[in-house]
Amino acid sequence: MSKPVGPVLRMSDDVDAIVAAIVDDNPGQEVTIVDRGAYTRVSGDGELRVTRASIERHLGRDFEMRQLEGLMSAFAGRIEMTSEEARWRLKGGNPASGPPLTSGRAGKPA
Repeated sequence: MSKPVGPVLRMSDDVDAIVAAIVDDNPGQEVTIVDRGAYTRVSGDGELRVTRASIERHLGRDFEMRQLEGLMSAFAGRIEMTSEEARWRLKGGNPASGPPLTSGRAGKPA
C-alpha cells in the first residue's frame, strides 16, 4: 500500500462492528487491519469511507457519526465527516460533499 489512509480506533465494544462496516463500505478495495490490542489501525490505499447505515447494521442499534470521533485516537489522511458518513482521503483528492472536519484531532496529513 503506497498511500495508506484511515482511522486508528481505540479498543471498545464497537470496534469489530466499525471495522466490518469499513470493509463492507469499500468493496473491491484492499483494507488492511492491524490489531495491536489497545488499538486497531484500519487502512486503505488513497481513500476509505464508512457509513452510519453500515455501522448500525453491524452494531444492531442506532449510531451517531459523532461517536466515531471519540473512538479514533488518530487517523492518516484527511477526514471529512457528515451525519451519514466519514471519509479518509489523501490531501488534494476529489472532495466529497461537505467541508472537511477540523476538530483538532491528531491526524497525519498525507
